[in-house]
Amino acid sequence: RDNRFDPQELRPRGRAYVMREQGNMFGWDVMSWDVLGGKAAWPMTNVRNLALPKWRRLAERPENRCVVPLTEFCEFTPDKHDLGDGKPPLKGEMWFSVIDQPVFAVAGFWQPTEAGNAFAMVTCDANSLVEPIHPKAMVTILEPSDVDVWLRGSYDEVRSLQRPFDAARMAVRGPIFPTRHSER
Repeated sequence: RDNRFDPQELRPRGRAYVMREQGNMFGWDVMSWDVLGGKAAWPMTNVRNLALPKWRRLAERPENRCVVPLTEFCEFTPDKHDLGDGKPPLKGEMWFSVIDQPVFAVAGFWQPTEAGNAFAMVTCDANSLVEPIHPKAMVTILEPSDVDVWLRGSYDEVRSLQRPFDAARMAVRGPIFPTRHSER
């Protein structure tokens, strides 16, 4: 399978690096960001309720856990913005990063699908920085010291890591409107 992909920006059903354990060793793999592999009307990119049977099965099995390295993650503004360009208003992108980690680990699950290996990111309650933009949830950011626990720990240990990251250690930029370009 061709492992080329755009490393600049991950979109649903796009391909990205994930780290997982295989044979007592950590390694990198390239997977699609849709844990159901295109079997649903919408890409299944995030998993929140780890107690649901289909997700608990993945959460209980270390061989189905992975971490997704990110430099930032995006949430869209709740309201549309009129940019005064005569075009319809649109939502802006807000980009969140971790101040002391240029690349941070997000908890995830993966499974093989007919379309190839695919993953989802695990979400948790939003922290005070993310909540005004996306009140329901944010990705589960792992401390570097928690990566091994996420990949190898028990179900209960994994559930304990599904918590909001410290908002004081994060930054946000935006709104950004990448589909609108000024005319020159």
